[in-house]
Amino acid sequence: MNLIVAVDKNWAIGKDNRMMWSIPADMKFFRETTKGNVVIMGRKTLESFPQGQPLKNRVNIVITKNADYKVKGAVIVHSVEEALKEARKYEGEVFVIGGESIYRAMLSLCDKAYVTKIDHAYDADTYFPNLDQDEEWRMTQISEEQTCFDLEYYFTIYEKVK
Repeated sequence: MNLIVAVDKNWAIGKDNRMMWSIPADMKFFRETTKGNVVIMGRKTLESFPQGQPLKNRVNIVITKNADYKVKGAVIVHSVEEALKEARKYEGEVFVIGGESIYRAMLSLCDKAYVTKIDHAYDADTYFPNLDQDEEWRMTQISEEQTCFDLEYYFTIYEKVK
C-alpha cells in the first residue's frame, strides 16, 4: 500500500481542514498518480474537496465513525480494518490520502510514500509524521528542484526499510 502527501518543511499538511498552498504541478502529480486506483481517506479530507465530492476516476473509500454518513460515489467504512478489506475488492494500487489521523493510523501498513516537500514553513495545525526522523523509512528518490512562483519544492519517494 502507498500513501501520497504534500508537506511543508516542518511536515505540516494543513490548517483549518485546508491545504495551505496551491501548486498546480503537485495537484497534477496527485491526479496522475492516483487516477484509476483506490484512495482511502477520512471524512474531513473528503469534505475538504470541492463540494465535498469524491475524486473522479478512483474508488473512494472514506473512514468515519459516523454510522449514518453517506456520500454518493464513495464507499463508507468505519475502521482501518474495514477500509483494508474493502480495498482488496478492487483492481489497482491503494493510496492513503489523509488526513492526519488516517495517515498516522495507516503509515505502518504502507511500503511507499510519495511526498511532495515544500521548502517553506506555514502556520499549521495538522502534521504528517517526519519520515526523515523515522528509522523505518528511507528517501529513495528526489526530483530536481521545482518552483511555483517563489515556492521551491521537490517530489520525493520514501520506502519502508525491509
